[in-house]
Amino acid sequence: MNNLTTSLRRNILLVVLSALILCGPFTLQAQKQWSLKDCIEYALANNIQIKQQKLNLQMENDNLLQSKAAMLPSVNGNLSHSYNYGRTIDRFTNTFATREVQSDNFYASGQLVLFNGFQLLNTVARNQLNVKAGMFDVEKMQNDVSLNIAAAYLNILFNQEYVTVASDQLDITRLQVDRISKLVEAGSLPKNSLLNIEAQASNEELQLVTAQNNLDLAHLTLIQLLDFRAKEEFSILKPDFTIPQQIPFLENPDQVFTLAQGTQPQVRSAEIKVQSSEKDLKIARGGASPTLTMSGSYGTGYSGASERIKSISPVLDTIGALASNPAEMVVAPGYNAVYEKIPFRNQINDNVNKTIGFYLSIPIFNGLQTRTAISRAKIGIENSRLNLELTKNQLFQDIQRAYADAMAAIKKYLASKKSVDAMKEAFFYTEQRFNVGMANSVDYNEAKKNLSKAEADLLNAKYEYVFKRTVLDFYMGRPLDLK
Repeated sequence: MNNLTTSLRRNILLVVLSALILCGPFTLQAQKQWSLKDCIEYALANNIQIKQQKLNLQMENDNLLQSKAAMLPSVNGNLSHSYNYGRTIDRFTNTFATREVQSDNFYASGQLVLFNGFQLLNTVARNQLNVKAGMFDVEKMQNDVSLNIAAAYLNILFNQEYVTVASDQLDITRLQVDRISKLVEAGSLPKNSLLNIEAQASNEELQLVTAQNNLDLAHLTLIQLLDFRAKEEFSILKPDFTIPQQIPFLENPDQVFTLAQGTQPQVRSAEIKVQSSEKDLKIARGGASPTLTMSGSYGTGYSGASERIKSISPVLDTIGALASNPAEMVVAPGYNAVYEKIPFRNQINDNVNKTIGFYLSIPIFNGLQTRTAISRAKIGIENSRLNLELTKNQLFQDIQRAYADAMAAIKKYLASKKSVDAMKEAFFYTEQRFNVGMANSVDYNEAKKNLSKAEADLLNAKYEYVFKRTVLDFYMGRPLDLK
């Protein structure tokens, strides 16, 4: 019995281990690492602000469709079925009816604006421009989101490297703590040396915890920008950076701006909005023009009060014989007539009414509404032109700032790299002297702090340069990529 139980447990354990081995690769494969391109594509498809901007564009398309449809004739149909009780004049027989009368009316009308100062044409042209501007507004929103994601992506990479640096520094200090602890126990060094090194280790542990917290916050920032709510672990790919080892040639702000103002969507949108405001002025001026409209209608109906003589006995009066409509025949005194309702189809054919007309409306005075509209349209043109100038100025300032930041970052990087190399030599020399007792723990800790600061400055300058260089390339119409 014991052997059977042992064998069963062994088989279960083998099955479990096999399942873990087989599932292991799939689990690792399922943990996707996000590249910058993946993050941007996901944001462009899911970002709420971009979705809202696309809805605005859809509204502009609807406005364009509506303005085009306004140039077509407007056609309306009316149908009614009614009952009348009491004395009334029947509209089809033009006679008094005192009993219940059932009637049907069928009416269709159409109207077409032939001329109204080209307001309809200018409205279509304006809405076409608004659609183009809306497309550039969507692109501008996509660019803003993409740049924010690139910045957050680089912030994660920076904090990852900083965590590595802090961890390596802590490992070195912990080795020193172990070594000094043994020397203190052997009586070769005073207790104070151990306390100083332990204090340095505690400080570096705090720095490592802070760096890890900053890394977690950087991940959270990117996840929130993506509106990413999946439960699996989120990790990113680290691209290969090429950092120049000397001050590189960068296009000056004027060169970048010359290219940017022809490609950046915010400038294109502002330019089109100036054209749109000019169309608004033409529309407003069209309000002072006469309006020529053509309209037509077609109607018929049926009345239960419409009757005609079915038979008469014995004869008809001469007047009745000459009547044009049997319903209007006059019966001679002393004779009886039998009436019948005129059939529905006959009434529909007989009661047809057609109209067509041309109407000219000349504006004379409308409370200065047209004048005010023209004045507002002129103000709108000036405002849109100022907005275009402001947009260009802002773009040029952003390019200037990115250029200055990139140049400052590469200079700082090259200087920090020299500083790191020097601090490494200084720390190595101090460490050697400390290990043989020629330097105290204060000197050791100071050299280590200087090295840590130089490495942090180097990392900061490195990622600052990469981002600003990317921004400049982006303004020049190049794909957003980290390199």
